[in-house]
Amino acid sequence: MASQPPANQLPLFYNSLVPLSSQLHPNHGLKARGDLGFTRGTHAIPVTVDEFPLVQRHFPIVFGIGDNPAPLALVGLQEGQNLYLTSDDQWEPGHYVPAFVRRYPFMLARLSPQSQELSLCFDDTSGIIVDNEGERLFDGTEATETTKAILQFCEQFEQAVMRTRAFMEELTKLDLLMDGEVTIQRDGLEQPAVYRGFRMVDEQKLQNLRGDQARKMVQSGLLGLVYAHLFSLSLISPLFERQFLASQPKAA
Repeated sequence: MASQPPANQLPLFYNSLVPLSSQLHPNHGLKARGDLGFTRGTHAIPVTVDEFPLVQRHFPIVFGIGDNPAPLALVGLQEGQNLYLTSDDQWEPGHYVPAFVRRYPFMLARLSPQSQELSLCFDDTSGIIVDNEGERLFDGTEATETTKAILQFCEQFEQAVMRTRAFMEELTKLDLLMDGEVTIQRDGLEQPAVYRGFRMVDEQKLQNLRGDQARKMVQSGLLGLVYAHLFSLSLISPLFERQFLASQPKAA
C-alpha cells in the first residue's frame, strides 16, 4: 500500500534534474502553477516530522517498507490513486498540501557523488520554468527575490528531512516499527478490505519501553511525533469511505 522509489531513481514526481544557473537560464522565469495534476498518480506522499502536527489532522501517517523507510501521508489506499485531487487537478480545498508537493519542481541535490555541496535544481519537464515568461529567476548573474525564496524553502525542507532521518533512526534503534495491517468492514460489503505493505509503530513495544528510554523520547519531542502518527491512523477508515464513494458509478 505504501511504496517508495528505489534509492537510485529520481524522487517521486521528478522526471529529470537540471541545475539552475544564471549562465544556462539567464532569462527564465517561474510561471504560476495552474494545477497539481502531477500528483494524480500517487497515493502516498513523503512528509517530514515538522509536518506531523498538521498532517495528522488530514491524512493517515504510515512508514514505508524497505531499508530506509520514510514517513508517508496516505492520500489514497490504492496504488496510483490520489483521492484529494479534484477533477480539474486542484487540491481539495481545506486539506493540507504536503511540503514535498509544494517544493516541486525544485530541490537541492548533489551534482556528483563526490560533491559535498547541494545545488538548486529543477525538473525541466514541469512546464512552469520557461524562457522569457513568469517571474524572473535571475537579474544578470544575481538571483532574484523569487529564486532566493525558493532556495530558502528548499534549505528548510532539507533541514526537516535531516530531522526526519534522525527520528526514523531512533525508531529503528528502539525496534518500535512493525509491519502494519488494517482491516475495514463496511456495511453492504461481503468481505472486509485488508491493507498491508506499510509499517507502523508497535504500541505494545512503545508501552514496554524502559523508563530512561521513554523519558528521553519525551524530552526530545519524539514521543509526541509517535503519537501524532498513531492518532492519524484513525483516518484510514474515512479514507476507505472516500475511496469507496469514488469507485461508485456517477449518477447520470
